[in-house]
Amino acid sequence: MSESKKIVEKKLVTDVFIDGAKKGWEIAINSTLPNLIMAFVIIYALSLTGALDLLAFIFKPVMAVFGLPGEAMVVLLTTVLSMGGGVGAAVTLFASGSLSVENIAVMAPAMYLMGAKIQYLGRILGVVGINMKYLPIMLLISVINAFISIWIMNLLVL
Repeated sequence: MSESKKIVEKKLVTDVFIDGAKKGWEIAINSTLPNLIMAFVIIYALSLTGALDLLAFIFKPVMAVFGLPGEAMVVLLTTVLSMGGGVGAAVTLFASGSLSVENIAVMAPAMYLMGAKIQYLGRILGVVGINMKYLPIMLLISVINAFISIWIMNLLVL
C-alpha cells in the first residue's frame, strides 16, 4: 500500500505581500493607467475641438433634471466604456471647474453601476454563451439603475 503524501508549501507573510504587490503593480500599469490616460486624452480632445461644449449644451436639459451640468454626461458616457476612464474624466472636469465635488458625489454611485459595462457584458456574455440580443436590455437596466442612484444621491447631497 502506498500512501500519497501531499506536500504543502507554506509561504511567509512577506512572500504573500510581495506576490500581491506584484499583481497590484501589473494591474496598475496594464489596466488602470492606460484607462486614465485615455480619459485625459478624450476630455482634452473634446475640449480642444469644442465638442465638450457641444455635448454639455446638448445634454444640459437632461442632466439639469438631476441638478448636474451637461458635462456630467461626458463622465457617464466615458464610464460605460471604462471605469478608470470615467474617474479620469471626472477628475479632469473637476480640475477645469466644470464639475464640483458635490456633482462628483452625486455621480459616484452611478459611475460604479455603469462602470465598464461594454467590456464586462461582452466578456461575460461571450463566456456564458448568452444571446447577444440581450445586451441592450442589460445595458439599459444598468443605465436606469444609475439614474435612479443619481436621483437618490441628489436628494442626499444637494
